[in-house]
Amino acid sequence: MTAPAALPFSPADPAFVADPYPGYAELRGRGRVLWCEETGQWLVPHHADVSALLRDRRLGRTYRHRFSHEEFGRTPPPPEHEPFHTLNDHGMLDLEPPDHTRIRRLVSQAFTPRTVERLRPYVTALAGELAGRLVDAGGGDLLAEVAEPLPVAVIAEMLGVPEADRAPLRPWSAAICGMYELNPSEETAAEAVRASVEFSDYLRELIAERRRRPGGDDLVSALIAAHDEGDRLTEQEMISTCVLLLNAGHEATVNGTGNAWAALFDHPEQLAALRADHALVPSAVEELLRFDTPLQLFERWVLEDIEIDGTVIPRGAELALLFGSANRDPAVFDRPDRLELDRRVNPHISFSAGVHYCIGAPLARMELAASMTALLERAPGLRLAAEPVRRPNLVMRGLTELRVATR
Repeated sequence: MTAPAALPFSPADPAFVADPYPGYAELRGRGRVLWCEETGQWLVPHHADVSALLRDRRLGRTYRHRFSHEEFGRTPPPPEHEPFHTLNDHGMLDLEPPDHTRIRRLVSQAFTPRTVERLRPYVTALAGELAGRLVDAGGGDLLAEVAEPLPVAVIAEMLGVPEADRAPLRPWSAAICGMYELNPSEETAAEAVRASVEFSDYLRELIAERRRRPGGDDLVSALIAAHDEGDRLTEQEMISTCVLLLNAGHEATVNGTGNAWAALFDHPEQLAALRADHALVPSAVEELLRFDTPLQLFERWVLEDIEIDGTVIPRGAELALLFGSANRDPAVFDRPDRLELDRRVNPHISFSAGVHYCIGAPLARMELAASMTALLERAPGLRLAAEPVRRPNLVMRGLTELRVATR
């Protein structure tokens, strides 16, 4: 009997992480659901399945609302990781209804389209200022100088974090997000725990200050005031919500910006078209999010046995919904491996779908469009100064450095 061929999916292989898309194409050709021994997950590579499973209530981001760790056949996390899990487990991303529904409804009262739109002048001005500094310096690291400062400053402005307190926000976010990679190391876990404690302590003080002085127009004040039929967010839910908004907003926008410009530099004809017509920016943002997806996969627990293409996936198993693969599925996208900034039909799932659709998607789109427009206007000759340096991570795909020259 011939052993099955090894799957072209290896998060520990730097070559795969550098360019997973050929591997995804092979996965799609192998089937609709495939067992990965290396990660202990069932891989789902097709757009139709990923989209449907994101909406399937037989799956969950957590199982704790229905089962104990033991009942689900899982080992509880180490006690020393408790601060991270307390922070993470009270955020919308890792909750299921009814808790998810209640918290999202309350948060939505504060995080409204009007709240986001009110930030547009601030976002536009800050993006222009950051791009201007990069031009004045003749270039530099686009990530450090533009991509990273913008979303952190915007979320901090929304939350009402004073400028003098903002320096630790980026490192706290990066440390906590390290736990979302597959099989994080103990060192990564320790850094995430430390950041969870420090960030939570800071926000607890900020919330206490807003309670002493109510009526502010910042997001923390709005979260304190949000209520529905007498229901309010607990302090821990507020803390977890603020951290989630920073982490998700920071990671998506930074990685989306870096991946976008790396792709544009790699496709000079598309960059030339964008420079010639800035009206392409909105569709370019959507296409660049599809082409090199910042969040490559989303994990879901199987709460009840399900069947996919004749394969029964048992309760207690974990699915890896491959966003990066789904966004290159030729069954949905015409010429999916081509970057086409004027693509008209683009149902990408880079912001997820279903109840966990990204609440910050409008803000992320605004930030990506603002920074792209500012760089196109202020640095029309922007070019690579060195080969982009990619992060060794699969789940949150991005760069560590993108050095550019402006003259």
